[in-house]
Amino acid sequence: MGPKISRRSVMAGAAAVTVFAPALRLSAAAPLKIGVLLPLSGALAREGQSCKRGADVSTGVLAQLGLPVELAIADTETNIDTARTRAEKLIADGAQVLVGAFDSAHTMAVAGVCEQRGVPLIINIAAAPNITEQGFHTVFRNFPTAARLTTDGLSLIKDLFQATGMKAEKAAFLHNNDTFGQAMAGAIDKLAPAIGLPFTIAETIGYDGAARDYAVEIGRAKASGADVVMMVSHGEDAIKLIREMVKQRFEPKAIISPGSPGMYESQFYKTLGKYGDYAITNLPWVNPRSTLSKTLLAAFSKQFPDALFEMNVGFTFEAILVAADAAKRAGSTASKAVLEALPAANLAEHVMIGGPIAFDAKGQNNNIHSAAVQNRESKPVVVLPADSAETTPVLPAPGWQSR
Repeated sequence: MGPKISRRSVMAGAAAVTVFAPALRLSAAAPLKIGVLLPLSGALAREGQSCKRGADVSTGVLAQLGLPVELAIADTETNIDTARTRAEKLIADGAQVLVGAFDSAHTMAVAGVCEQRGVPLIINIAAAPNITEQGFHTVFRNFPTAARLTTDGLSLIKDLFQATGMKAEKAAFLHNNDTFGQAMAGAIDKLAPAIGLPFTIAETIGYDGAARDYAVEIGRAKASGADVVMMVSHGEDAIKLIREMVKQRFEPKAIISPGSPGMYESQFYKTLGKYGDYAITNLPWVNPRSTLSKTLLAAFSKQFPDALFEMNVGFTFEAILVAADAAKRAGSTASKAVLEALPAANLAEHVMIGGPIAFDAKGQNNNIHSAAVQNRESKPVVVLPADSAETTPVLPAPGWQSR
């Protein structure tokens, strides 16, 4: 069993912060060995493959910045037990840091392994709040909690209605019943009344993400008289839900996710075509004005010319960046040294929208901000906030046959 290190003592004893900047270089440094855990097969394979592209492009970009890393990428197969087993193997094979694991339940399992072994885990994507509420000393999350995602996502819905002048009376809320979906549903139930949405939630409908179709669920949403559909989904179920809306001729004025994957992914556009347009996802997004995001985009477009550059790519790259930056500041790739350096992270130059990457006493980065991203001509476009927007939002959405 690896060493148990108090997060408080690590923070108190950390050396002075070195803010990452592209001008800083390491010479002849040994690469940091990072194990990356992702759902490359199974129900979350599309999201996992997108994250993998972020990992794949990271090695070249970070090498140019003097931050050498060596990656070992393992498939969780969208299975909790497999995630745990693969984490154990990566560490046994020499991984000094783990990154992952996209799904909240998988990430929690991996966090337990890392805590036992004294190996840092840097979360790329996973929102369940309890991950950073367990008292783990080795876990650092560069992704918002479900509550933060929900607060920002719901607030942006108000902003969208204000910006477009759209009116609505009722919404139907559909959510996947997995760990993430239930965490988001709980957060929405708690936070929506205080935020004051411009409509009432007339129906909340949980569903099985592995179901063959959603005829019953969409029928309930349509029967509720909803003007708006809020969705917390993943890739496959998001596609099935939209297809069923088209089939049942259910045409809400807006389809909005307050913070979940699915509707901004390339397969969503390829499968649905025009029916995928005008959906909105409120979530953290790549900052188009960041110098590093422009560098990453150029490298990504060269390596993956037909793939979508989006949130999964950005957060996976940033998780690897955080690990490499900690090793550089520590002057060592040893797990213990990297772990001691992580609480002092303060990366001003990074990829996602928000302030510097820095961690609180629980290992949570609270400086991430969300944007409203609307599908326009089969690509995601930032429409809010205004200072980051690429164009203005379109609401109400055109009907299915008017596109």
